[in-house]
Amino acid sequence: MIASLNKLRIKKIDQRKQFMNLFAKTISTALVVLLAACSNAESTTDAAMSDNMVPAQLKGLQVATFAGGCFWCTEADFEKLEGVKDAISGFSGGTIKNPSYKQVASGRTRHIESVQVYYDENIVSYEELLHAFWQMINPTDSRGQFVDRGHQYSPAIFYHSEQQKLAAQKSSNALGESGRYDKPLATDIRAFNNFYNAEDYHQDYYKRNPVRYKYYRYNSGRDDYLKEIWGSELHSKLKDMNKMGMKKSYHKPSDKVLKQQLTKLQYNVTQNDDTERPFDNKYWNNKKAGIYVDVVSQEPLFSSTHKYESKTGWPSFYETIESKNVVEETDYKLIFPRTELRSRHGDSHLGHLFDDGPKPTGLRYCINSASLRFVAKADLEKEGYGKYLKLFN
Repeated sequence: MIASLNKLRIKKIDQRKQFMNLFAKTISTALVVLLAACSNAESTTDAAMSDNMVPAQLKGLQVATFAGGCFWCTEADFEKLEGVKDAISGFSGGTIKNPSYKQVASGRTRHIESVQVYYDENIVSYEELLHAFWQMINPTDSRGQFVDRGHQYSPAIFYHSEQQKLAAQKSSNALGESGRYDKPLATDIRAFNNFYNAEDYHQDYYKRNPVRYKYYRYNSGRDDYLKEIWGSELHSKLKDMNKMGMKKSYHKPSDKVLKQQLTKLQYNVTQNDDTERPFDNKYWNNKKAGIYVDVVSQEPLFSSTHKYESKTGWPSFYETIESKNVVEETDYKLIFPRTELRSRHGDSHLGHLFDDGPKPTGLRYCINSASLRFVAKADLEKEGYGKYLKLFN
């Protein structure tokens, strides 16, 4: 089922055939026979069903349609949400009626692998479905998802009403402004026009073929990517993310604004890479509980829980609270190269990184106070940094 990850643009139908060959070589003979039997059963299933064939038990529920790459994965993820009664794998957005999986996999029908989600709006809202959807995909990749490449695997939201359209646009804009991604979002938001069920053997694939599903998903790269992007926030609920300041965005103001907002020292350090005097700066001996953010962009960088006395006269930390917000670059300003630290969104000069710090990291993030703003523990939630309160538990 899995093709070589180095050949990303191969069609998924060929990937899954190749996976069967690989699978047969790597597990016991008995299991091979069992899986081979499953494969033979799959080949005799009926063609895709029409979008008019909605099971009676699902009528009366709200409907949402999402495309997030391999529908095995998105179906599985949506069905784990409270309030979702069913998620059906199928195809949307194409030009022919009742396409087969083989036709869609060819890329010529312009359909996209999608899931039709039936949900009880008294339990889960459309906005919460959108939030969960972002945590299933790479919204910046319009050419496919993870190992699966091609238009038929591109991400999309198919809205069924004007309300869904506005909610999807609002959610997308908030995510795009959150600073979570290095690239702009590229997930299409368009009107729903059709949905055709995929063949029976694709439905509930994660339940009916758990070994093969887990093997495919593990090797697809999906979960590794999501963990890297979302970290401990993965699978968090929308209401919790709003409380913790998910929508907080970080950016660098214009140079004119910076000159108005910053002191001369702050400007020279962050914009001109200057270094402030040791033992004569704002935070070198600060022992209060809280976090330190970039004075330019306000993005979170360090915590008092990781601050220690380095005897250098500058604020020193042995790790960051958001490693993606601290960019490492090579600095050749002295005779020997050093590792310069800059903020991701503000591009502020912060300081330098050394390998003479304490355990457990052995690192010393030596930072200029002039590059930082301190946010006290008591003010974290009020200022939109509530997610970091857990550092002080």
